Amino acid sequence: MTYTFLLFDLDHTLLDFDTAEEVALTQFLQDQGVQDIQAFKDYYKPMNQGLWKDLEQKKISKKDLINSRFAIAFAHFGREVDGEEMALRYQDYISQQGQTFSGAEDLLAKLVKRGYRLYGATNGATAIQQGRLKQSAITPYFKEIFISEQLGTQKPEVAFYEKIGNLIPGFAKEQALMIGDSLTADIAGGNAAGIDTVWYNPDHKENTSPAVPTYEVDSYEALLALLRKD
Repeated sequence: MTYTFLLFDLDHTLLDFDTAEEVALTQFLQDQGVQDIQAFKDYYKPMNQGLWKDLEQKKISKKDLINSRFAIAFAHFGREVDGEEMALRYQDYISQQGQTFSGAEDLLAKLVKRGYRLYGATNGATAIQQGRLKQSAITPYFKEIFISEQLGTQKPEVAFYEKIGNLIPGFAKEQALMIGDSLTADIAGGNAAGIDTVWYNPDHKENTSPAVPTYEVDSYEALLALLRKD
């Protein structure tokens, strides 16, 4: 199979979201006067991940997710806050975090040099992702970056991929490859849209989901080797 269009997930695939979140949360919670910052993080992080899973399954809207997560977290620790206001304050911190994984820029540079056309495909919030991308070194390698909030649909919905396809000149899904770490978003979405997928799985997680990746790699080197065969 010959591929032309590489659709890259961003967070946990190229962008180091865990580091970004850790730095931003620390700064944000310090400014909010939170005493036990680690306890707050230990509650907030899995709760937030659960909300994103609910979004993938259409149980909640993106707006509800963004505007409720801090209200829920602060309420857990007995403090009532305006969730929407806190979301905007946190956005100032997280949008400044452009950390990438080691080797990510080199990977993209080599793929561009080989003639692949690179596109970002992310479920993040527009203001946050645009801010982080401005701070990162990987943005210039992409012809365009598609953010779910702007498209009005998100991975794993087929509509997300259809809209991307309509916006990419000369796009053919038979020549496209979705690359990402999430089985429930990236791989399931590619499956539903009829697009081949690469599951980026550096932690060697077990696939207990119904999603079936076309390929699986555990490093950028393995991805480059896979695309060398292309």
